[in-house]
Amino acid sequence: MSTTAGFDVRAATSGDLKTASEVLALAFENYPWTRWSIPEDDFSRRLAGLQELYLSYALSAGVVLVEDQVHGVIALLPPDAPAPSEDFQGRVAELHGDRLDVVARASLPPAPDDHWTVETVGVRPERQGTGLGAALIRAGLDVVEAAGGAGVALETSSDANVRLYERFGFVVTATSRIDQGPVVHSMVLGGGTGMATAEADEGAALSSSAMPRAT
Repeated sequence: MSTTAGFDVRAATSGDLKTASEVLALAFENYPWTRWSIPEDDFSRRLAGLQELYLSYALSAGVVLVEDQVHGVIALLPPDAPAPSEDFQGRVAELHGDRLDVVARASLPPAPDDHWTVETVGVRPERQGTGLGAALIRAGLDVVEAAGGAGVALETSSDANVRLYERFGFVVTATSRIDQGPVVHSMVLGGGTGMATAEADEGAALSSSAMPRAT
């Protein structure tokens, strides 16, 4: 466990997945990407199910960090992460329901081949605005730096999140306007990731790429 900006952050375990998924579901309940990509029918169950699936995958293929009491979570994948299983993809398709086709058609620029990706960052609603989201991002970037990562990429559908990530050195490399859907900003942090800690009042949700695009 490490202390970042006054918060205790540790590696997640399988026992944290259910609670961490619930935190993400609450954080992203009104996030533009999730509202567009998930059917209104049984929305909350579908969102929670997707978050748990993606977190399970990230725990096995990458890095998942949580605040010690699981009030917030960040997940990252390395550039060589294996593709999800067919069973995983089938369960994702089932949860996306009749929105699957439009989600599959959404065209977004790929992350640079040698970059890690921030898959999601979320904070329990009552803990938002405390700096916890920024602490989780800092801790995640420290992991990438320690692993010798070439850079980090992410996607977000929130202008407030763009400003937060810019404080860590990320730059917007593309802005995609999805037909009848949200705007998605692609961001990249290249080279070394060692930079000053950002002080921020994070908004409703933070998130990113392959997971229900909610960083």
